[in-house]
Amino acid sequence: MTIARNWGFPRSVASRAMSVGYGLLIACVLSATGAMAEGIIRPLLAEGRETVYQRVLTRPGAMQHTAPGESASQSYAAFQPLYVYDAEPGWYQVGPSVSAGPVGWVPSEDVVQWKQNIIGAFTNSAGRNRQFLFDSEDRLRGMMEHEALRELQTQMLNEAANDALPPERGVVAVEPAEYVNIVDQLYLMPILDFTQDLHPLNYEENLLMKVASVPLREEGATGPASDTEFDAGIVFVFDTTRSMDPYIQRTQKAVERIVGDLRGSEIGDKVHFGVVAFRDSTDAAPALEYRTRTLLPLQRRQDQTPVIATIRAATQVADANSPGFNEDSLAGVEDAVDLTDWTGVGTDPYDARIVILITDAGPKDVRDPNARSQIGAKELQRNAQDKGITIMTLHLQTPAGGEAQHAYAASQYRDLSRFHNDSFYYEIENGTPQALEDTVTRLVSAVTDVIRVARNEARLLSPEETGPELVNLSLALKLAYLGQKKGTQAPDVIEGWVSEKAVEDPGKLAIEPRLLVTRNEMATMADLLTELSDLGERSRGAEDAANFFNQVRDVVARMAQNPDRLISTDSDTLGGALEFLEDLPYESQLMLTTEDRWAQSAMNRRAILDGMRQKLVQYRKWLLDPDVWTPLFEDSPDGEYVFAMPFDVLP
Repeated sequence: MTIARNWGFPRSVASRAMSVGYGLLIACVLSATGAMAEGIIRPLLAEGRETVYQRVLTRPGAMQHTAPGESASQSYAAFQPLYVYDAEPGWYQVGPSVSAGPVGWVPSEDVVQWKQNIIGAFTNSAGRNRQFLFDSEDRLRGMMEHEALRELQTQMLNEAANDALPPERGVVAVEPAEYVNIVDQLYLMPILDFTQDLHPLNYEENLLMKVASVPLREEGATGPASDTEFDAGIVFVFDTTRSMDPYIQRTQKAVERIVGDLRGSEIGDKVHFGVVAFRDSTDAAPALEYRTRTLLPLQRRQDQTPVIATIRAATQVADANSPGFNEDSLAGVEDAVDLTDWTGVGTDPYDARIVILITDAGPKDVRDPNARSQIGAKELQRNAQDKGITIMTLHLQTPAGGEAQHAYAASQYRDLSRFHNDSFYYEIENGTPQALEDTVTRLVSAVTDVIRVARNEARLLSPEETGPELVNLSLALKLAYLGQKKGTQAPDVIEGWVSEKAVEDPGKLAIEPRLLVTRNEMATMADLLTELSDLGERSRGAEDAANFFNQVRDVVARMAQNPDRLISTDSDTLGGALEFLEDLPYESQLMLTTEDRWAQSAMNRRAILDGMRQKLVQYRKWLLDPDVWTPLFEDSPDGEYVFAMPFDVLP
């Protein structure tokens, strides 16, 4: 993992494992930070805050001094985050850790204030143009409001490609040509300032952001990319309930034909398959035999015969009926995402990672007692995307479902099947088996075409046959592959203004704001949501709802006694105790929930509790995953490792 300053189971088993592991992790985090005992010097608090500390970012060339006015003792990396422990006219006493105390002094003109701990992450540029970073907000606005925006942008991109951008353009950097996944390789692009505005093309909300950029890694650490190494891992997730019998046979037929065409070719050695099956709760219907089952693990195979045999075996659908029309499809997808070895036994990760869900039913809602997981479609999609996994859903809209059920399932699967700016939800009207076979063929052929294009070979499908979303996916996968293999860096050390949404297309997100949270901060969020969820479940009646906020205040007061839990006791909303989430450019349901709003409606309380539980499941997964956490400085304690957390999963 690059240091940032250089640029499943049944529900009962899963819950026990998660709870035990989560509890052990929190204990380890507390131990690693030494419980921050009394007597340790703390940084200065931000104005008006109880738990948020002042932080600054070093400018290029900043030096550390042993005392104000004395000679420098060492240099800092550009835009390194530091806590402020003391201040004198023209100087700040700073240190990298909230728990280890100050290490030196820096001149105030060599740092910039960093109030929100927000960083930016480039999205994959497939389907949109590369964006420019400008030296001022006015220059950025000037481009966005230009009457010939697209022509101007094309001209400037050509100038950039020829290294001929005139200085009067005010461009300080151009977005990298390739994509770097910030979860795999954390880099710092701190957002120093932002303006909430309307995009001039459609008048929807947009952020104009002043960002700083730090190289991802030191020069000389990169190597050339070899297109011949590009390969794909595809995991089918089959609904094997009774109604799916004819459709699995059609899928088998399509895959068998594709595998047969690839057999013996060089590309055939670059496409690999796995199979996961799902049904429903075996507690409610024991004759179903299993809820989820990995029928064939994803592996690199020279012979794809086991794939065909496994899909044929999957046609042995359940004899028993499931409890209700909707099935536990999210459990099957969750296992495909989390339990599949996408790393290729840890040495060479699959470059294209695809999950193809095939079902004629909608997913069980998290409130359904027969659902296994409490993670929702949006949270599962985010988990997959951050791992570089694209989820595609083939939804058979059979007459048995009915219009209302189809609409529900379509809404859920559209949320599940997004990847960056495109949707990979495919509705098969009337559940036609031939339409399913044709769609499976097109999707798998489009993935194999990614490999062909990388090898400069002819495609099987034309762009028109492929469709715009799959064309974008092909480009996105190649950009991610090249970014990883070539060691693509963020723009060099600069400061500049950039638009959150693409200047030429506000439907495409260009820069995704994320909150840089520590492990202690995420553990605090998880602990608070656990307490709120437990209290909320016991507060079902109107009288209970009236006492709920008093109980919340007691919980917050108790949590605040733990110095590792960044909890404010001065709050009039459910989420207000998490001060580090205030003043961010997003609307949080918890931050908006006052005592009056909580008491207004039982339906509203239900929605708030469901949302908390779904996010809590994802927090616990992240807390237990060492690969997503990065130290910002040498010898960083566990509790101060950081993660770039997306806004859409904040509480």
